[in-house]
Amino acid sequence: EVQLVESGGGLVQPGGSLRLSCVASGFTFGDYDMIWVRQAPGGERESVARIRSDGLVIYSSPVKGRFAISKDSAKNAVSLQMNSLKTEDTGVYFCNVQDVGPSGLNNYWGLGTQVTVSS
Repeated sequence: EVQLVESGGGLVQPGGSLRLSCVASGFTFGDYDMIWVRQAPGGERESVARIRSDGLVIYSSPVKGRFAISKDSAKNAVSLQMNSLKTEDTGVYFCNVQDVGPSGLNNYWGLGTQVTVSS
């Protein structure tokens, strides 16, 4: 069973930093891309950062230059370092992994961790 457990969220002032972590189990961690997705209040989920199985990283435009995704394969963990946080970064941040099964794309999610950027 795939399990993803996020931690590290909290309340931070604009300009501050947070580091999110996600510990994964139930699959071969190194074979899959790992994705951080966020959902703002009243909004849809949007991908903010992806680290591919080969280590290549991809960021969405709003976070490029401020966020950094990394992984520790020995610990089956992926992290998201968030710097220069803005109020619009507020939302629930989810760890996500995808695979392709007989019925198509499967998405696996953690429960998420709340990030609130406010003065």
